[in-house]
Amino acid sequence: MSIRFTAKARRGMVALTVAAGLAVGVAGCGGGAGDDKKPHSSASASQGGNAGPSAQEGQSDQPLAELKGSDGLLLQITSAQRDTGGFVTVNGTLKNDGAQTVVIPSALSGNETEIIKNGRSLGGATLVDPQGKKRYYVLRDTEGRPLTTTGFSTLKAGSTLAVFMQFPAPPANTTGVEFQLPTFSSATIKISG
Repeated sequence: MSIRFTAKARRGMVALTVAAGLAVGVAGCGGGAGDDKKPHSSASASQGGNAGPSAQEGQSDQPLAELKGSDGLLLQITSAQRDTGGFVTVNGTLKNDGAQTVVIPSALSGNETEIIKNGRSLGGATLVDPQGKKRYYVLRDTEGRPLTTTGFSTLKAGSTLAVFMQFPAPPANTTGVEFQLPTFSSATIKISG
């Protein structure tokens, strides 16, 4: 009887060790491919005056698109880069063109419970591939946090905030997609890379 119990316990420990090893391996993967390539993790607009995006490879002085939002908010998309990890990173600048401090609309986070519980973000953004008739939502890490700029609540008059959003990549032959963000106009942008 004790030999049978010992053999079962040994098999159980081996299974537990393998499961723990797999869990550590998956946890080490983090939010998916390219986490280390995120341009910005989190920013607070109420702290910085004119925090513009850093110059990045492939970024031009002219934005790909300008989208007007509510209360004088303006989103300039500066790049949409296809990365080797199978995703697209959209970079831009959120600007308050109005004369007063603006509370960032909660609608920008979207309406998914998983994203909303992680605070204000641009988690409501989507890319629409008209050719493939498919909509792509902002990626999330393993804990449900959106892979986009988070942690901002207000934007002072005249201030800017560098922002990013990561999406699954559409097929390689798709270069033009429609970018949508709640409360903003939509625009067609070109994916490079």
